[in-house]
Amino acid sequence: MIIIRIIMEALMEKRTEMMQTLLSMIEPAQREKGCLSYDVFCGLEDNHVFNLIEEWKTREDFDRHIRSERFSVLLGTKSLLAKPLEIKIHTVSHSEGTELVNALRGKAESIRNV
Repeated sequence: MIIIRIIMEALMEKRTEMMQTLLSMIEPAQREKGCLSYDVFCGLEDNHVFNLIEEWKTREDFDRHIRSERFSVLLGTKSLLAKPLEIKIHTVSHSEGTELVNALRGKAESIRNV
């Protein structure tokens, strides 16, 4: 799995335009082959800072997305930004969930009874 975090700090006067652009990209991207999730988050204190979190099934799926027109639109938002966007790409080979937390805390089933 490939997880991407893109951090974008919009110019205050361009915040709404940036948000509209990002929101318009969610549904189409989620329909792309291999997209596991594609979500935008806004900072609570700095509501002009956006985080785009993408999850892709394979590196090939992600690479196809990077070459897409949709990603070109994202790169084209640079005129709306206070500073260059920051991209972090993570390759995940293994994931664990609540079961691990419960096991480490010694609460295999009791966490539901709290």
